[in-house]
Amino acid sequence: MRTTHFLTSNAPWLAAGGSLTLLSSFGQTFFISIFAAEIQSEFLLSHGEWGGIYAIGTTASAAVMVWAGGLTDMFRVRNIGSVILALLAVACLAMALNPYVWALPVVIFCLRITGQGMTSHIAVVAMARWFVAARGKALSIATLGFSVGEAVLPFIFVALLTMMDWRWLWVIAAAVAFAGIPILIALLKRERTPQSMASENASLGMNARHWGRIEALRHPLFWFMVPAILGPSAFNTAFFFHQVYFAELKGWEHLTLVSMFPVYTTVSIAAMIASGWALDKFGTPRLIPFFQLPMVAAFLCFAYAQSIALTVVGFVMLGLTSGANSTLPSAFWAEFYGTRYIGSIKALAAAFMVLGSAIGPGLTGLLIDQGLGLETQFIGVAAFFIFTSILIWIGVRRYARDL
Repeated sequence: MRTTHFLTSNAPWLAAGGSLTLLSSFGQTFFISIFAAEIQSEFLLSHGEWGGIYAIGTTASAAVMVWAGGLTDMFRVRNIGSVILALLAVACLAMALNPYVWALPVVIFCLRITGQGMTSHIAVVAMARWFVAARGKALSIATLGFSVGEAVLPFIFVALLTMMDWRWLWVIAAAVAFAGIPILIALLKRERTPQSMASENASLGMNARHWGRIEALRHPLFWFMVPAILGPSAFNTAFFFHQVYFAELKGWEHLTLVSMFPVYTTVSIAAMIASGWALDKFGTPRLIPFFQLPMVAAFLCFAYAQSIALTVVGFVMLGLTSGANSTLPSAFWAEFYGTRYIGSIKALAAAFMVLGSAIGPGLTGLLIDQGLGLETQFIGVAAFFIFTSILIWIGVRRYARDL
């Protein structure tokens, strides 16, 4: 009954967050990479060249994100969200209409900063600021949009690719993004916490105070977390970025691989909801040191899989971390650094996350061109996630006492 009451009494705000996370899909790697083969063929690009272009555009968006993310501390969600959705739609149209390879990094930049960067950032910052006692529940519900997008859009658009030119599909994406604007405005006629009241409703962080952006950068815990921010973004992105090539390596049709995505999404949703409820009960410090360990098993499965069954196990493990990654890090920043300046601090984390999504495809694409197989790279990725888990455990163990 408590959960039902929570959902019904907060439905407009949760739906607004879910709508934003869903629409961010058009700037996410899992969506852009659906068209990897068509883009490479259209512009005569190798794996390394396409990965390099993607890395350039994404890195630029990470740099801009440091500034742009702080705008969420200044403007209401319905206002800034509407502007960003309009810009996302324009970016989708740019991908549909662009005939020049030199403009491709600019188009990628626009898609990444508006979609992966700002649209998702606005949603999670709003949930972290609007909710305190039920922050985990709010984040887990609102971020269901990510999982719905990952489950539904690849299957639909890969199927449509067999019937329509790939550029027309980007026009459809633009239309959907534009359609999200009046929906967002309608849901947020009344925002849960008016921006002018943000300081009155803010919750405190370490040492019972609010941390500013510069203070957070100077604090050691922030840097203990940086590899953990980069890791999932870099290598989850790399996996989906090279999904067409991965399917070729395994000797499967692309649609066969895409048909496994709902398993990943189902597990991700379950992990997202479970982690949201668990962090409200147990707190972030007890949970966050362990949430990346399933990634170790996931990439080992992808490296050694010769069958669909083992690949499905990999997707299950990937989904466990991806689901928890939608709630735990966002709650972490709010819990350890307070919520008054959460937009600016979360923007720093988002910039590193976006940077990771640039490094992953660029690095793996370059290594493929240099002769280091993708499956061999995945073994090294598994070792990296062991390293990040150790770092999180050390940092949180030291500074949780300051809460």
